[in-house]
Formats: sequence, structure tokens, C-alpha cells
Amino acid sequence: MKYWKDEPTVGINPGDGFIHNDARFGNVHNTDQSMIMPVIRNGQIIAWVAATIHEGENGACEPGGMPSGSETPFDDGLRMSPFKIVERGKLRRDLLTFLQHSVRDPKLQLADLKVKIGAVQRIMERVDAIIDEVGVEAFVAALRVTVEDVEEEVRRRIRELPDGTVRFNQFMDSTLKENILIKFACKITVKGDKMTIDLRGTGPEILNRAINSPLCSVKSMFMQAILAFWWPDLPRCTSAMSPIEIISDEHTWADAGYDAPMGQSLQASFRGFSALQSSWAKLQFSNPEKFSNVIAPWFNQINTFLWGGVNQHGDHLGNLCADLNGMPGGAKAFADGEDAVSPLFCAMADIAEQEVMEEEVPFMQLVSKRLVRDNMGFGKYTGGMGYEMIVASEGTPLWGFMTVTSGAKFSSIYGMFGGYGCGTYPLARVKGINVYDIIRKDPSRFDLSIERIMNEQPFEGGRYMTSHMGLQFDVAKDGELYMISQGAGGGYGDPLDRDPHAVIKDLELDRISPKVARDIFAVAYDPETFVLDEEGTAALRAQARQDRLRCGKPYAEFVKEWVTEEPPGDLLYYGSWGDDTDELTATVFDIDGPKRVKAPISEMPIIMIPDRRDLKVAQLEARVRELEDKYGEKVDRKS
Repeated sequence: MKYWKDEPTVGINPGDGFIHNDARFGNVHNTDQSMIMPVIRNGQIIAWVAATIHEGENGACEPGGMPSGSETPFDDGLRMSPFKIVERGKLRRDLLTFLQHSVRDPKLQLADLKVKIGAVQRIMERVDAIIDEVGVEAFVAALRVTVEDVEEEVRRRIRELPDGTVRFNQFMDSTLKENILIKFACKITVKGDKMTIDLRGTGPEILNRAINSPLCSVKSMFMQAILAFWWPDLPRCTSAMSPIEIISDEHTWADAGYDAPMGQSLQASFRGFSALQSSWAKLQFSNPEKFSNVIAPWFNQINTFLWGGVNQHGDHLGNLCADLNGMPGGAKAFADGEDAVSPLFCAMADIAEQEVMEEEVPFMQLVSKRLVRDNMGFGKYTGGMGYEMIVASEGTPLWGFMTVTSGAKFSSIYGMFGGYGCGTYPLARVKGINVYDIIRKDPSRFDLSIERIMNEQPFEGGRYMTSHMGLQFDVAKDGELYMISQGAGGGYGDPLDRDPHAVIKDLELDRISPKVARDIFAVAYDPETFVLDEEGTAALRAQARQDRLRCGKPYAEFVKEWVTEEPPGDLLYYGSWGDDTDELTATVFDIDGPKRVKAPISEMPIIMIPDRRDLKVAQLEARVRELEDKYGEKVDRKS
């Protein structure tokens, strides 16, 4: 409206459609492509209709649409500021050709453009019918009243909350290329009918890593948390954010500048979601009237495989497995969380039919959607469980996989009021084998799980590897195994308060191991019959509580031992240290290597992390010099 409505070379006319995907212009991330069309009556734009599709391919430096390997904005693929691709109802072939030649899967680009246009036109038909029935003024008034009523209702609900401040800090443990620890700081203050969300103290942007997010993407996840978990009864309306002030420092990884790569902006955005969800549980806990359940955090990572290459038909492809949508739910104050139910950003989503996808791509999920034992947030009520996925390709000249997840070293979500958070999840691979040949010769060996494969290493000659979950595009040979699992929802309450019969039921269903039943839930039982030993359980729990008391210490003493002036020297740390948000701590690199810097964000130097290959070369060169010094002569580098 601001730039194109009165621009004579563009303009906005009936039947026009604008497409965009650039997160810097308000979209969630560059993988989402939106079609936006105006509703025009009597020469006036009275509303807009939009449809968005997550595109599995957008021409980024890696296939699959969400590059974890991007190091500049130009590696992120298509960054479309809004432009007119439909003019007066006709799809512009010149721009369509440009888009199709900018991605690896031109057929998908065209098909999804048509789907978006079709979806918008269907909604337009409904809008036309309503306007024909009630008139333009009543239609516009209904939209305006909804916007104003939602804002006023949000103010009223904020007034019901107790005045005060809640802090909730989260950390990401990876750039998706190397292990770091970067902080997402969140402080929510309520005073009267005003709420302030303060993100100062969040770590600085890293100018050559994909994890940065524009503030608008973080706000979009705030909106999801508010309308899905805070006040799910409200009409879906952006005015729910109007009474909420957001304070942030530009050039942090949750409020990145224009020139930062953002291929993995969801890494910051999802933590924004969890920060609001966790803070909300604390804010409304003591509130007499609740408009939603007090709930532990939902799992917040996109654990799935991205893939790309040449398929069995010779087509170039790139996309992802939709089982990323199977994020486990957090536990409630009165019930366990749902297992792998839906993504936190979309309550009505599906995890799709992987079997249908396998008809078109040269790989299979040899294990799909099998719940992993002990993979839950322990508590009085347990968080939902996640499943494992094992994939292997076959019959293609070029194929590869990627993952775009953090949380292999530091838990992605935490528990609530004594509950445990989720576990940490590595990527596991077995290279140098062809599992299809092995299974064809002996079908009994089709007994696959991450736990069994990595512990027993049953395939001779294989190279068994684990790493953090940020995997750049990795070329896969036939039958090589790639293995990951979904995470878990947060637990609620003390595990020692869990109903022992619920623990026994989980044991019988093999949802938990005997070790967890005893060491976490302190439950005694007969392993043959699964009959609960009530006296033994009471004794185990009494002993566990005594053990806690012996380990306990006065808070001031704990703080004296635990709190340090700065992070460990060898840790690549980014963000405020403690509650002081005026000064950030960061590890920066120059010609002399890494060094620790403390400064306000306005004085922070540009942060770029060296290429891992360059660091490896430097290590090898240093080793060569060490050997040369040791033996007093030049080493024959060929040998």
C-alpha cells in the first residue's frame, strides 16, 4: 500500500496478485512464499486475501529451501520483495519463467503458484458472497470491529495478570556448522494493561552463519504463541500484539540487520515462541481466571531430513520430509503431553504421507515414526514422546541429505515447575555400507533402531559417526544410513510425584526403561509381572528425597560456587552474562585467533566465524611445523 498503490509503474488493480518470500519484508522465513491479492470495491482497497506455501525449493546454496550452510544473504536463495506476478487475473509468464529458472524444481514452483492463486480465488468467492449479502460497509465494519475488540480484550486480560517481571533465557548450542552457545534473552513485564517484552541481552548476529532472524520473524512466532497457547479463544488477529511493546537491539541474532544471512531464521524464532510459552505459564499460574491451560514447553526444533539431487527419473529436486511437523507436546498441569502431535506453529498440521513421497524420490524411510524409549520430558506429568527416522537412498547418480536442527549439546526446551526438559539429540550416520544389499541377502537383519545400530554396530566395514545436528548437504552413496529422532515435550512437576501406576503402564508399553523407572521416578515393581511394589516405591521415593536434602545447600552458598564472572574461556559464547543487558560477551576472531570481547551491541565488532576447513588446514600446518622443528629438517609432505 505504501510503495506500490500510487506508483504509476506498478499500481494495484482488481485481479492483481503480489508474491513475496523475503523475511525482511514481514514473512516468517524465505522458504514461505505468499500470494497476496486485494479486495477492491468502488475503486477502494477494503481488504487483502493471502495464501502461503512452504516451498521445499527456493534456489538456495543447498537444496531443500532452508540452507544451514548459507554464509551471505545471497546464499539464502530467492529473496523476493513483493512484486506483481498476477496482473488483472493473468499469470505473468516472464516473471514465472524467471522464478522457474531460479530454483531446482521448476515444476513444483509453477504448481504451487497455481495452488496459491486457486486458494486465494476460492476465498475471494466467499468474500464476494458475503459482501453481496451484507454490503461493503457491514463487511468492512465487521473486520474493523474484530481488530478493535481483540485489542481491547487483550488489554483487559493483561490487566488481570499480577504486576511484575518474569525472565526466561534460552540458549542455542550450534551455528549448524560448529558448537557455540548463543543466548536468547527474554524479560516480560506486566504493569496495568501494558505488557513489555524485552529481548535485550540476546547474542549478537553472526554475519556468516545462517541462524540470524529478523525481528519480524520472531514477532510472528510471538503471535503464534499468543494465539495458540496464551489466548486460543481469541479470533486470529494481529491486533492481539497491539498492547504489547517489544524492546530489542538491532544486530542481534533475533533482530538481525539487513545484510545478515537468514536461511535458518527459525532457530531464533522458535526460541522466541518457547520463551513466551514458558513465561506465560509462570505469569498465569496464580491468576484465578485462566483462558488456557498451564503447560510445559512444546518441542521447538525442525527435526527432519532435507534432501536433494537427481531422482530416478532424471529430474533435479530439493525438498524436505514433512515429519518435521510431528513435534511432541508439553505436559499440562493435569495430563501428559501428546506424543509427536503437531508443530508448535500450527495446531492443525499433518505429518504427511512419507510413503507417497517415496514414489517420487530415490530414498526410503526405513524407520519412520517409531517412538523412542525414554524420549520424554520426565515429570509428575510427562512431556510427549518423539519418534526416530532412518533414511537411505538408492539408485541415483547424485543424492544427499541435510539436517537443520540444534540441541545436540544443550537441551532445546526445559520442563516446568520441577519437570525435566527434552534430551539432547545427535545426528548418527553409518557410511561405507549398503544396507539394501545387506537386507536383500538376509531379511532378518532388517531390525533397525538408532540405539541398536550405534551401540552394537552390526554392519561390518561401516564407519559409525555421530555429530551435532547441523549437517550441511552431504552426498549419500547407496544404502548409507542417516539417523535422527524427534525431540520431546517438557515435563510438568516433580517426577517423584508421578502416579506409580502410570509409571508401570509406561514400562509395560516399553515407553520407558527399567533404569528410568527406578532412577527418575523411584518406582519398585516385579519385572516379570509388572506388579507395583507399593512399599518398595514408598521407600525408594523417601530415599530419593533424603538424597536431595543431603545434596542441597543454602542458596547464597550455591550462588557463590555456581556464578562466575564470565563464561569458560574455551567456550564460544554470545550474549549477556547475568542480568546485565547493557553489555554483551562475544568470542570474535582475528588474525591472532579467538578472543573474548565485552561491549554494548552498538560497539560490538562484526562477528564472523572462520571456515572449519581453514581451521583444519591451520591445525595440520601447525603439526607439520612442529614435526619440522622436532626433527630439525623439512618433512617430506608427500610421504
